[in-house]
Amino acid sequence: MRHFTDEQLEEMGKLTRDLIKEAIDKGDLERAKQLSDRMYREFSAMHDLYLYWVTATLTHIGRNYGDQALYQALKEGCAAWVLPLAERYAAKDTKTKAEMLVAGLRGHLQPLRVEEDDEKFTIYMQPCGSGGRLIINRAYQPPYSFLSIEEAQPMTYGRQDFPVYCAHCPFEALIPIEAGLVPFAVTIPAGDLENEPCRVCLYKNAADIPSEVFEQAGLDRDEFIKKTSSNK
Repeated sequence: MRHFTDEQLEEMGKLTRDLIKEAIDKGDLERAKQLSDRMYREFSAMHDLYLYWVTATLTHIGRNYGDQALYQALKEGCAAWVLPLAERYAAKDTKTKAEMLVAGLRGHLQPLRVEEDDEKFTIYMQPCGSGGRLIINRAYQPPYSFLSIEEAQPMTYGRQDFPVYCAHCPFEALIPIEAGLVPFAVTIPAGDLENEPCRVCLYKNAADIPSEVFEQAGLDRDEFIKKTSSNK
């Protein structure tokens, strides 16, 4: 006994994006809306699958091999995507950088608030679609019981009992700086990670990036800027 016709199976295998376009071309806007919601659910499910997978893996590393191994795993893992992004950002104008950063953060499927002043762009995560939602969903409590890093250190922004997933955020600035590139994003964690939004900042001029961001890499901000400027 078959459950689907050949036509239904064929449609089942199509990209939801393509089905949306087909519905729009046919003028079936209600179906296009339904498919749009379906695509959001599909993306959200896959997003969260990887979110929990990564956090469980980091938890295993930290609990079984310690903070030093966890630091190296985060650094090497983040470098695979942070460095290519930093290189791409370096070639773009400020407006394009801001559009790229916000586009990337929209991939977490949560509302954002974007502000601009003379110094920087600030994106407020309302809430953070990855680390923030893990905290809100009590994923650091049973049954998941993901790791909170006990010792205050650079990958925890100097805080104790820091959520292991969120420990990747400092590397978004640290890795480009160590490679001689200006970081494309500086995350400023909320004081209350469960109830306040974290901020992601894109500074228009490297000289305005807080000096402590460079100090985490063991570098002086002014010396870094002078050196990178002379290399251009």
